[in-house]
Amino acid sequence: MKISTRLNPEKLFKFISITELILAFNTEEKCIDFLEHIIWKGVVVSPFDKDSKVYKCGNRYKCNKTGKYFNVKYGTFMHGSKVSMQKWIAAIWFFVTHKGGLSSMQLHRELGLTQKTTWSMLHRLRNCSKFENMHKMKGIVEADETYVGGKNRNRHHDKKYKKVQGRSYKDKVPVFGLIERGGKVMARVVPSVKAEDLQPIICGTVELFSTVYTDEWGAYHGLGLTFDHAIVNHGRKQFVNGDAHSNTIENFWGNLKRGIIGVYRVTSRKHLQKYLNEFVFKYNTRKSKPFENLMHLLSNSMKSKKTYRELIGL
Repeated sequence: MKISTRLNPEKLFKFISITELILAFNTEEKCIDFLEHIIWKGVVVSPFDKDSKVYKCGNRYKCNKTGKYFNVKYGTFMHGSKVSMQKWIAAIWFFVTHKGGLSSMQLHRELGLTQKTTWSMLHRLRNCSKFENMHKMKGIVEADETYVGGKNRNRHHDKKYKKVQGRSYKDKVPVFGLIERGGKVMARVVPSVKAEDLQPIICGTVELFSTVYTDEWGAYHGLGLTFDHAIVNHGRKQFVNGDAHSNTIENFWGNLKRGIIGVYRVTSRKHLQKYLNEFVFKYNTRKSKPFENLMHLLSNSMKSKKTYRELIGL
């Protein structure tokens, strides 16, 4: 079944503002046609039987063989959502253009939806963004670990953690990251910053015999067996050792923490990985135009179907 040609997606790459986006997607039908083109490449395929004929029934489709109905959101990160496609496209635009983070309260004010609804929408988008957090790396790669969470001394007296010092996991969440010089970044919440938790990630992400730069943390000892490994000794106030430094990944950590402190204020351990996905996606697509990023996210929308119950349970 061929889609309508009322909207030509190729002509939309010149869009630079939300005003132009709203004018183009001024009806629900245009939004549905647009998503049909992205997901099915012009021919609607039944999720229940790919060989079945499909009939269009208003804004829904019917699978001829099974008799089941579905819509354009079926199987995507918007699966089961009752929010209109017009508001979903606007939400995605705000998500990809707010480089420092976008709170559910801000999106609630922009779209006129409840905060609970916009919280769910943003978490669906963050969960979908994880496809940008799975790249393989080569060449020169920087590795570093950090901790996300407020300082214990700044907490209210009844919320302070006792016997917390150094690399304690009681008050902070350990996070590990890799960044390819001039390329992509990845970031993971990890159980600890010990070698048994960090080195498998490095070996599974970075091509063998690539160059890996780290600080002097003991978890990186032994990387020289499979990589060209060089370190900078931060403990001795050494921040550059020839070409070796971790300034690029530390700059990413700075952007992440400023976004959390300035926009989200606080993030829970349970949902921190989704916030990491968001900032990784925005870093990795930083050189692309907003509409290209919107298309990029929608093109990968089938990879992360999650309901509200599944999101809050993650």
